[in-house]
Amino acid sequence: MAFRHSIGVMLASVALAFTAPALARNGGTEVDVELVLAVDISYSMDTEEQKLQRNGYVEALRSEQFLNALKSGATGRIAVVYLQWASEYDQDVLAEWTVIDGPESASAFADRLAKAPYRRAQRTSISGAIDAAAKLFENNGYNSMRQVIDVSGDGPNNSGRPVAVARDEAIAQGVTINGLPLVGIRPYISPADIQELDIYYEDCVIGGFDAFMVPIRDSRSFVEATRTKLVREIASLPAPPKSPIQRVAGREPRISCMIGESLWRNRWGN
Repeated sequence: MAFRHSIGVMLASVALAFTAPALARNGGTEVDVELVLAVDISYSMDTEEQKLQRNGYVEALRSEQFLNALKSGATGRIAVVYLQWASEYDQDVLAEWTVIDGPESASAFADRLAKAPYRRAQRTSISGAIDAAAKLFENNGYNSMRQVIDVSGDGPNNSGRPVAVARDEAIAQGVTINGLPLVGIRPYISPADIQELDIYYEDCVIGGFDAFMVPIRDSRSFVEATRTKLVREIASLPAPPKSPIQRVAGREPRISCMIGESLWRNRWGN
């Protein structure tokens, strides 16, 4: 298990250890994991980045590795939903909850993503994404031992409530938050961006039972990194040696979890 060291999260982690089995008694269709793919569509994500990000999920869902991992679960199926997010007021579901139980359903969901239109919006609210994603687990008609939010993005939180507060509340509900930060994909770092985004995600965004992140450091690694992350999430297997997976840090934050808000205030004054 990988848990944060703040007192609040440690208590949430202990609670999770005792409440996780209860999640499986809420009724609904049995699946191995309920997975929210929460994807950044803020203006910092240019058109090329958005296409690379979306294609990463599309190709990962169609991959042999993903389909093999799917079969390794107790039920052989997962429930997945694709959520787009930008500011604290801007989240929308691009693809509704869907059961994936083999090549046909995986390909159908991937096709839906591939054909969907793109859009961009203002600000970056990871906290808003986490809050919106956590609500998607409520009365969704599925029943599993694991509820996971998969957050991908290329910048720190600068809108809405503090990201660490949203993270801790989600963890207290028994949710795991994993990360797919896009680190240095663009050659230009704007005043609202940070170069240490991987550290920020590790210390401020991810958390919960077995939480981890996989940073993406160049455009060629989108599919591989996304596939690695999806396989790890649905298979719940130990990370192999020399894996790109980086687990949640077992230390106090090395970077301010309010750095995004500070950068935004310094730039715009609000």
